[in-house]
Amino acid sequence: MTPVSRRAFAAAAMASLLVGCGGGNQAPRTRQTTAGHRESTPPPSSTPVKRARALARSAPVRLRIPAIGVDTPVMRLGLAADGTVQVPPITAHDRAGWYRDSPTPGQVGPSVILGHVTVGAYGDGVFRHLARLHRGDRIEARLENGTAAVFAVSSVRTVAKADFPADDVYGNVDRPELRLITCGGPRSGSVYRDNVIVFAALSPTSP
Repeated sequence: MTPVSRRAFAAAAMASLLVGCGGGNQAPRTRQTTAGHRESTPPPSSTPVKRARALARSAPVRLRIPAIGVDTPVMRLGLAADGTVQVPPITAHDRAGWYRDSPTPGQVGPSVILGHVTVGAYGDGVFRHLARLHRGDRIEARLENGTAAVFAVSSVRTVAKADFPADDVYGNVDRPELRLITCGGPRSGSVYRDNVIVFAALSPTSP
């Protein structure tokens, strides 16, 4: 992804998350460190992880995160008519969504999966407990080709949407990584102030 397209994707993703994550009863719990920026572990650049061999391109079809009870189908997301990144629909059977123009899980680069923290009148979203993850927690993405890309969490950050770390999230990396993104923090009406971002790296145990 070029720097120009990365910036455009970052702006689109922030806009879509701003309007797409509200309308529920609970916000995820986080650990506060400084005003407007909370994290449970250091940023990904300070977390050394043994390199794993990259996997062939294959779209994700299911996502499992045992530590927070996530076991969800994964849909594909593109761009909406207004140029923002699509988000999963607000339904009783909430699902996560993979942005199809990002690498697939296990390819070199940051694969991006979005999900709701709340889904309107239906209550909790599939990523309602994303902020509770910790370094080392396992994330498994099942792929269309029948294999699994297994990741280990390297950091969990909660940041104000106004300070969204676009370079950290969408910037080029030289190994397979995963980004999980939802909303969080204080809420005004149906809009959350912050984003919760999970950074993870492919585990050497992946096929």
